Amino acid sequence: MSGNQTRLQAIDQITNRAPLSCKMTDPLKQIWATDVFNLQKMEDALSKKAFKAIKKTIESGEALNAANADIVAAAMKDWALSKGAKFFSHVFYPMTNITAEKHDAFILTNSEGNAINEFTGTLLIKGEPDGSSFPNGSLRMTNAARGYTAWDPTSPAYIQHTSNGATLMIPSVFMSWTGEALDKKIPLLRSNKAMNEAAQKVLKLMGETNIANVDSSAGPEQEYFLIDENFANSRPDLLLTGRTLFGAAPAKGQQFDDHYFGAIPARVQVFMQDFEDKLYRVGIPAKTHHNEVAPGQFELAPYYGAANVGADQQQLLMTLMKQTAKEHGFLCLLHEKPFAGINGSGKHVNWSVGNSTQGNLLDPGKTPHDNLQFLLFCGAVIRGVHKYGPLLRAVIASAGNDHRLGANEAPPAILSVYLGDQLEKVFEDIKVGKLTGSTDGGEMDLGLDQILNFERDPGDRNRTSPFAFTGNRFEFRAVGSEQSISGPLVAMNTMLADSLNWIAEKLEVALSTQDQTAAVISVLKELMEEHGNVIFGGDGYSEEWHKAAVEERGLKNIPTTADALPAFKSKEVIELFENTGVLSAVELESRYEVYAEQYNLAIEVEAKLVSDIAKTKIYPAAIAYLSELTHAASSVLDLGIEFDTTITKEVAKHANSLMSVVAKIDSEVRKHDFTDTEAHMHFSADVLCPLMAEARVHGDALELLVADELWPLPKYAEMLFIK
Repeated sequence: MSGNQTRLQAIDQITNRAPLSCKMTDPLKQIWATDVFNLQKMEDALSKKAFKAIKKTIESGEALNAANADIVAAAMKDWALSKGAKFFSHVFYPMTNITAEKHDAFILTNSEGNAINEFTGTLLIKGEPDGSSFPNGSLRMTNAARGYTAWDPTSPAYIQHTSNGATLMIPSVFMSWTGEALDKKIPLLRSNKAMNEAAQKVLKLMGETNIANVDSSAGPEQEYFLIDENFANSRPDLLLTGRTLFGAAPAKGQQFDDHYFGAIPARVQVFMQDFEDKLYRVGIPAKTHHNEVAPGQFELAPYYGAANVGADQQQLLMTLMKQTAKEHGFLCLLHEKPFAGINGSGKHVNWSVGNSTQGNLLDPGKTPHDNLQFLLFCGAVIRGVHKYGPLLRAVIASAGNDHRLGANEAPPAILSVYLGDQLEKVFEDIKVGKLTGSTDGGEMDLGLDQILNFERDPGDRNRTSPFAFTGNRFEFRAVGSEQSISGPLVAMNTMLADSLNWIAEKLEVALSTQDQTAAVISVLKELMEEHGNVIFGGDGYSEEWHKAAVEERGLKNIPTTADALPAFKSKEVIELFENTGVLSAVELESRYEVYAEQYNLAIEVEAKLVSDIAKTKIYPAAIAYLSELTHAASSVLDLGIEFDTTITKEVAKHANSLMSVVAKIDSEVRKHDFTDTEAHMHFSADVLCPLMAEARVHGDALELLVADELWPLPKYAEMLFIK
C-alpha cells in the first residue's frame, strides 16, 4: 500500500470507528490507593513496634534496622501476593527522564525441589542492576559495571497491573558500587535534607522552638497531545522523535481560541476517566483535567504532595498515560513541541516548602511574625533565582524544550521572578529603605503596616514569567512536559538551601544589635540590593525586556541546550552542590555529560529522519505530482490550449531545494567526529538544527502544492481535529 493510501485509509478508519462508551466505575472511596502499600495498610499488617519504626523512617528519615526491614518485607510480600503479584521490581529513575525496572519473581526452590514464595528484608533493601549500561557520564565503565538499587521507604510501594499480571513496584535509588548517584532520586533526597537543615537555622533564629522537618512539595501540571494511532503509525517522525519534523500549518489552528477549556471530545473523555481511575488506585490525586489551548492538546493536574513522592508519582503518571492512551487507540505525545505553529506542552511545577509545625513557609501569614518569616523565605527564593539562574535554565534544557521556550505561553529563556504588584512593591520599598505606612500613620522609615496587610494573592498571573509567585507557592513554568521534575526540584531546593544559609549567617549578626523586625528588614535590604534585578512583572516576550534584562540588569539569555548545559561546569554551581552535599563535582560532571549526550543523540536522530522522510516520502510524492502535471500539460497543449506552469515550477523548485538541503544534512552527519562535548552540542544547535529548519520550509511548501491524494503524511488538520 502506498503512503498516500495509508493516510487516506487512516482517515476512513478513524471516522468510521465505533464510539466507545464510558464504563461505570466504583466510587472514589472504594478505589483510592487500593494498590498502594501505604501507612494505613502497614499499620494493619505490622506489629505496633515495627509500624512505629517504619513510620519514623517515613516521616523523619530515621534509620530502619534489619529486623524491622524483614518484618516490613514479609508484610509487603503477603499484601502483594494477595493482589495477585508474582513478581517484584525495584523501580528507579536513571538520568534519562525515563523509569527503569528490574523484575524478579517471588520464588525460590527448597531442597525437595518445591517452589516457595520468599521475600526478605535483604531483597527489599537492595537490588543489583547493571551500573554501566545506563547513561552515567563515565562514572562506570563496562568493566566496572556493578550498580545497586536501594529501597526508598519514604515513597510507598504499589502494584502495577498490566495484561500480563500484577507486579509489586518498590521505589528505589540507584547508585554505583563506589557510591556515586546514578539517578535522579538520590540528589532529590539530598536536596531536601540540605534545604531542611538550612530552614531549621532560620526558623530557630526567628524564635521557633517546635520545628518539624521542613520538606518541599510539588504539584506538577502535565500537558500532552493525543493523536490517533492510525495517523501516528504513518508518521515515522512522531513515532521515533515525538514531534513532526515536517508539517504545514492548517488553515485553522488555535487562532479562534475555541479549544481551550472547551467541551472535551467524547472519546478523550472516556480515555481520561479510565486513566484517572488507574491513577486513583495507585494513590495519585488527579485533581483537574481540561482542553488546553492547542487543538488536540489537554492537561491533567494532580494535587500537590511531598516532592519526593510527587516526583515518583509523576514518572508513574507518564507511564500510565502512555499505556492507557494506547489502549484507547491514541498515541500520547509528551514532547514539548510536537507541532509547529501552535502551543507546545509544558509541565508547570508548583513548588513550596513547609512542615507540620510552621505550615507553608511560602504562604503569607496573618501575624507580623509569620509575615517576617514569609518574607525571609520569599527573599531566599529571589536570591536563588538571581544567583543560580543559569542552573535553573540548565535543568530544564533539552532538545524538545528548546523549541518551546519563548513563545506560545511558554516563558522566555531569561530567568526572572514575578511577584505580583503588591509583593513586588514591598520588596522594592525594602530595597530603598522607605516603606509607606498605613493611611492613618503617614510615611514611616522601615514601617511594617503596609507589609503586614498585603493580600495573599499579590497580583495577577503573568504567563510570560518563568518563575512566578502565585499566592502561596512559586510556579516554575519553564519545565518541559517530557521531563522528570526531579532535576528542577533538586535545583530549587539546593539554591534555597544556599540562600537560607546565607540569610541565617546575616540574620545572626543582625540580631546581635537589632530587634527581630529591624534585623529581618536589614538582611532583606542587603539581599534586594544584590539580587533585586531578577524581579520583573512585565511582558517577558517583549524585545524591550530581552534587551534590558541583558544590558541593564546583567541577566543571561540562554536560548539553547548547548548554551545552557555548561552551567553544570561553572565554579559557582560546583561549589553550590558541594557545599550543600547534594552532588559531588564528579556526580555533577556526569550529569553534564549525560544530558549533553542525550541532546546530541536527539538532534542526530531527527536529522537522519528528516533526510529519510524527505527522500522516501516527500520527494517521491513531488516527483509523482510533477509527472501528472507534465502529462496533463502535454495533453492540454496538444489541444492547443495554453497551460499555466506556475505550480509545476514551484513544485520543481522546492523539490530540488529540499534535496539540496538533505544532501548537506547527510554530509554533516557523516563527517562530524567530536571529542569535545560542548563543541558537539554547538554543532547540533548551530549546524544541524538550522539545516533541518531549512529542509522543513521546502517540505511544508510542497505539502501545500502537491495534490492531496498523493501526499503521504497525515496532515496537521487531520491529526489535530479528527478524533
